[in-house]
Amino acid sequence: IHMEPERHNSVKVLMFFDIGGSMDEYIHTCEELFSAAHTEFKHLEFFYFHNCVYERLWKDNSRRRNETIDLDEIVRTFGSDYKVIFVGDATMGPYEITAPGGSVEHWNEKPGIEYMRQILEHFTKVAWLNPQPEEQWHYYYSISVIQELTEKRMFPLTVDGIGRAITELS
Repeated sequence: IHMEPERHNSVKVLMFFDIGGSMDEYIHTCEELFSAAHTEFKHLEFFYFHNCVYERLWKDNSRRRNETIDLDEIVRTFGSDYKVIFVGDATMGPYEITAPGGSVEHWNEKPGIEYMRQILEHFTKVAWLNPQPEEQWHYYYSISVIQELTEKRMFPLTVDGIGRAITELS
């Protein structure tokens, strides 16, 4: 018997999951995605946010008020060679992206768009997976803002959409 270690994809991936609110109905789908990604990638890190990325993210939702990680630290810690995948429906009030203090959970000093740009300027390979049916995206102004911000790199959270996102990240 010749034993070989299991092969893992050496691609480095950061996943940012929107949790809570309108994302609650997609919990099962996101769990399946995370489970598949977790077994596929040797270098996988994940963080949570709510609606829009702001100055702090977290790894454990039950400790989200006490144990957060500064976005600056994430950008310093992970090299630009990481591929970034956002998972979220991007359904929120436009002010959550465009205005200081727009977060529904805390006072954010800068608009969410500035925190998003910080990620997009550091990491060159970025895709956004949206679990909401693609034919409904045009109903939400916030989705069009995120699509513009990510340079149309938003894909549906479907088998085809994931394939297109992977092509974009390659």
